Amino acid sequence: SSCYPQTNMLDFVFAVDDAVTWHMTNLLKNRSHYSFLKFFGPKKITTVQRYGAGIYYNTLVPCNGRMIKYGVISTDALIEDLFHWKTLYVAGRLQKPVKILAQNENSKLQAALVSNLKSAVTAAFLMLPESFSEEDLYMQIAGLSYSGDFRMIIGEDKSKVQNIVKPNVAHFQKLYSNILQDCPQVVYKHHLGRLEASILLLNSFKPSNPEGQFTQLMALPKTLQQKITALVNPPGKNRDVEEILLQVAHDPDCGFVVHQGRSG
Repeated sequence: SSCYPQTNMLDFVFAVDDAVTWHMTNLLKNRSHYSFLKFFGPKKITTVQRYGAGIYYNTLVPCNGRMIKYGVISTDALIEDLFHWKTLYVAGRLQKPVKILAQNENSKLQAALVSNLKSAVTAAFLMLPESFSEEDLYMQIAGLSYSGDFRMIIGEDKSKVQNIVKPNVAHFQKLYSNILQDCPQVVYKHHLGRLEASILLLNSFKPSNPEGQFTQLMALPKTLQQKITALVNPPGKNRDVEEILLQVAHDPDCGFVVHQGRSG
């Protein structure tokens, strides 16, 4: 919460191993937080939670003199979204700086959190030009969970992405520095202190090197790969994902195809 003004509503997400038990306990302690669904009990609330993005929200909850909202998602659903971008709802939020208040020892969840950040960097690389600044990278990552290409969004939506990134560049750097330092596609020079010079992109997977682009496409989350293949695979043609992504890798508009898959 330290990243945002005190006037903003605080938004919490709780990942729970047993949603029925969690809602049962929470109904006893905080029944007023729930809508009319409280009359149907914890099992029904958990059933509703499974729909859509797999998260159930209680909103407009007064807490210590301010309003909060909180969502509840099962740990399994969270891990699925982090690895595969099934909905990118919570995974998209975790690609941006957040404050993790508490976390238990779950090695699969830890791996999923890192995988989500790596996937965000991979997708952003494919959609960015051959040369870009560190801020450009974070803008692209922050725009992943919005429909379409953030560079084509005007007015309020583009301002939202800018408002996420510009005040929080240091938080983005902390979140992504380890991944960028280990990334063979970039020379990360954070110590230079100038955003425009802090990432030097090597020409390793743009149109002049389709093999590099193919490697990046194969590293994308499963759901995004499926959306990309659905875009470019003609009806009636039975080709595997690898063959289709190889075709996309040779397409000069590869980055645009990835954008279309993300917004589809």
